[in-house]
Amino acid sequence: MNWMNVEETLRRAETALFWVGAFTVASLALWLLYRLLSGFRIWVLGNGQLLSPKLGKWAVVTGATDGIGKSYAEELARRGFAMMLISRSQDKLDDVAKSLEEQYAVETKTIAVDFGKSDIYQKIEAGLTGLEIGVLVNNVGVSYPYPEYFLHIPDLDNVILAALRIFLHILVLNLPHVSLRSKGIVLNISSASGMYPVPLLTVYSATKAFMDFFSRGLHEEYRRQGIIIQSVLPFFVATKMTRIRKPTLDKPTPERYVAAELSTVGLQSQTNGYFPHAVMGWLTTKLVPNNLVIFFGARMNRLQRTGYLQRRKLREQKNGVGFKSE
Repeated sequence: MNWMNVEETLRRAETALFWVGAFTVASLALWLLYRLLSGFRIWVLGNGQLLSPKLGKWAVVTGATDGIGKSYAEELARRGFAMMLISRSQDKLDDVAKSLEEQYAVETKTIAVDFGKSDIYQKIEAGLTGLEIGVLVNNVGVSYPYPEYFLHIPDLDNVILAALRIFLHILVLNLPHVSLRSKGIVLNISSASGMYPVPLLTVYSATKAFMDFFSRGLHEEYRRQGIIIQSVLPFFVATKMTRIRKPTLDKPTPERYVAAELSTVGLQSQTNGYFPHAVMGWLTTKLVPNNLVIFFGARMNRLQRTGYLQRRKLREQKNGVGFKSE
């Protein structure tokens, strides 16, 4: 009798475990199918013709004379937007504006400002007055020339103040133009370094993390008004700033990166912008332990810091300038 009770209990448990297993396998299969379909929608089909001058005649791009910013300007001009280019050098702005006018037959305007200064925003506001702005690419940012410990960062006070002031002021000046017509797109170019702490680039990393959180919060505030605000977090791109000369699959040209990133607008409020970067982002945030990512980031930046300081010491010795190692 006792044996029969045990056997009956095991049969019931077996049936229950079967259905639990079946439910688990079905849930995982549905999740995987959803992820595959979502990935296909984002990385293969893209967003179609979402980015067009129907959003507004003008696209504003900051940091528009080099690298990713210049590639955004070229791609948006190719799509028919009139271009407002904002950067530091008037000569470079004139060159880019002339190139866009000749290649794409679009109207251009420029504003030359030094983003390291705090008295530039009235000039920017005056230049934007009256423009029907459909797209803002908020690309300008502040970093320091080499990885460094927090208290040894050159001109530390100004770096901290400028890092967020520039991002916020550009957004504040442009968002009202977009919000007024209840449609438009704001692309805040952050960095993958904002996805986790990066030692020896701590101010830069923390600023990019702020941009990411701030952008996603604003997106939720304004999306019901027809405004898309996207946080863009690229890994390395082959630009002058990163000093990567030879593009690879995981380090694309800025043109390739921008073309891929623009296809995600309206589909992702937070994006790495480029499929290999999305894979890297998933690996470093979901699969690899966070402490390990921080450890290897610190190790890499310490090596870069040592190499930079050694090269600087050799240059200053060659030029007969005294150098005190930190």
